[in-house]
Amino acid sequence: MSTSVDPLARERAHLADSRAALRAMREDVEALDIKDVTANWVNSLVLGRQIEERIKALADLSHTPLFFGRLDYLHTTQEGQRFYIGRRHVHDADGDPMVIDWRAPVSQPFYRASKKDPQDVGLRRRFGYTGGELTAYEDEHLSDPAEQERTSRLLQAEIERPRVGPMRDIVATIQPEQDEIVRSGLGGTVCVQGGPGTGKTAVGLHRVAYLLYAHRERLARTGTLVIGPNRSFLHYIEQVLPALGELEVQQATVDDLVAHVEVRGADEAATATVKGDARMAEVLRRAVRSHVTLPTEPLMVVRGSRRWRVPAYELEEMVRELLDRDIRYGAARDALPQRIAHAVLVRMEQAGEAPDDRVQDAVARNTAVKAAVKALWPPVDPARLVLRLLSDAGFLAEHAAGILTEDEQKLLLWAKPARSVKSAKWSAADAVLIDEAKDLVERTHSLGHVVLDEAQDLSPMQYRAVGRRCTTGSATILGDLAQGTTPWATGSWAQALTHLGKPEAVVEELTAGFRVPREVIAYASLLLPHMSPGLAAVESVRENPGSLSIRHREPVDLDAGVVAACVESLEHEGSIGLIAADARIEPLAEALAAAGLACLSPGEETTAESRLTLVPASLAKGLEYDYVVLDDPAAVVDGEPDERTGLRRLYVALTRAVSGLTVVHSSPLPAQLAAA
Repeated sequence: MSTSVDPLARERAHLADSRAALRAMREDVEALDIKDVTANWVNSLVLGRQIEERIKALADLSHTPLFFGRLDYLHTTQEGQRFYIGRRHVHDADGDPMVIDWRAPVSQPFYRASKKDPQDVGLRRRFGYTGGELTAYEDEHLSDPAEQERTSRLLQAEIERPRVGPMRDIVATIQPEQDEIVRSGLGGTVCVQGGPGTGKTAVGLHRVAYLLYAHRERLARTGTLVIGPNRSFLHYIEQVLPALGELEVQQATVDDLVAHVEVRGADEAATATVKGDARMAEVLRRAVRSHVTLPTEPLMVVRGSRRWRVPAYELEEMVRELLDRDIRYGAARDALPQRIAHAVLVRMEQAGEAPDDRVQDAVARNTAVKAAVKALWPPVDPARLVLRLLSDAGFLAEHAAGILTEDEQKLLLWAKPARSVKSAKWSAADAVLIDEAKDLVERTHSLGHVVLDEAQDLSPMQYRAVGRRCTTGSATILGDLAQGTTPWATGSWAQALTHLGKPEAVVEELTAGFRVPREVIAYASLLLPHMSPGLAAVESVRENPGSLSIRHREPVDLDAGVVAACVESLEHEGSIGLIAADARIEPLAEALAAAGLACLSPGEETTAESRLTLVPASLAKGLEYDYVVLDDPAAVVDGEPDERTGLRRLYVALTRAVSGLTVVHSSPLPAQLAAA
């Protein structure tokens, strides 16, 4: 008499066996003895570090499911017909796979197979988890015509699961259109335009994880980098890649990339806009090249008892040829003494001598040659160059002629010029100019792949700074033109990609929203025609009736109304974000404290005990919370220098909620929303 095993119990057993196998894989690495396999201490150090990284990568995260799906193939010729799909590869003692990495080719149908195109999959099974424990499963029989196409209940539950802590991976919920972007090749640059809740950030991070899987050796040599808008955002996303087993990806802001000087000042919007304009690149190029002087005197090189003369016209030919080649200033400066030395060697040979390369190098180091090079092609310090441009009206006018107007030049000039690079109150835009000048002198190191998130807010000069970091590599550009909240926000991706140096990049648009409830995104989308006409609104797949609440309070009762809305939101499971105009943060913090409600700052990790974060509207971009309380929308709009930027800031604030949004206001709502 046979007894059938409960399918859920069988899957739990496979999970337990897989965890045991992963533990054994880790123990095998920990037990490695490298004493007898390393030739020297350098090899030992390198191998030891690789082993440490491997041990970290094999960590079993207790609350992160080891696998989230299963594929049963119909006619596959690979070993077995059943594959468990998870965050990383796990094999048993015999080397047979127990969990297949989601990035492997055999896993792709988990994301792309459908009734219309089953891709040889008979059964797709999804698993549901609670606190790391396998609690449910759900089957789709893709080859069964009797079974209707339907929305996965577990998939929906995973998307809507409350958010406590940092951003998590979406590897279990990747959609077909997202998967196409994730698995696009390393060679090409991809730009993803995506409205709120379309998953563009997660798609970009998962693309990095995929590329590291598919091109690990190459990217290990060349490096990868994720660039975010601010530290709060980077802290929020920093656990996604480690959860996927990737530990080596660096993270930075654009300000980090160009931190050649200490930033202690700030520009007015009009000044920052001119400094960020792509025309500044040509002004800087002219200023750098202006240091080159054409020779008027011959050069006399003395070696032993002989004197060798290089006439001025020949020196001029060398200088002009290097200028015409338009190579970097520093590289040309390094090449000039060798050119001069070669000319001297030609004269030596004509006189019957037989000089070799050592003689040429010695001539290049000759005192007279070094003095000539210093006079003709002097060294340039990038920070001092920018300091002079911003301090010396005549120098700026000379190199900005025909490029910048007189009014624009006046905006650039400091009212009180700084005495030195160290004493100058540099702004963030100044640091970008110094980075450009530095690259004109010496080539910036290029990485294999760069991910740039919230890209719509960058100036053309900032795009150039990022582009320099991937001249020989590729990039993933992520953003939403509707969320551009800087005065210099980009008008089109074609412009941005040209400044980045990747005009051939493919632009993909994500329009299906998986995070923001339909009622909330529809309300926020009322702003689109007034701030980004022509941009498609996000179509949310999530029905969540009652997810939007708009409450009016008298001005004297506004703070109390906001606190009450926070208390109500805290009755639900998940994270709460109280978003307000920057000027309202201090009074709201006092009101929350008076009510006995502790709150976090953006970037601080939420926990089960501390779930309320007070968020300045200027830092809300890229963050998400289960429930959002938005304080006085009119104040958010009024906090920006112009209405379009204010409406975009408001659009960002309105679209941070995953489950519910409560708007509390005393001022009249902006007219664009009041019609709702």
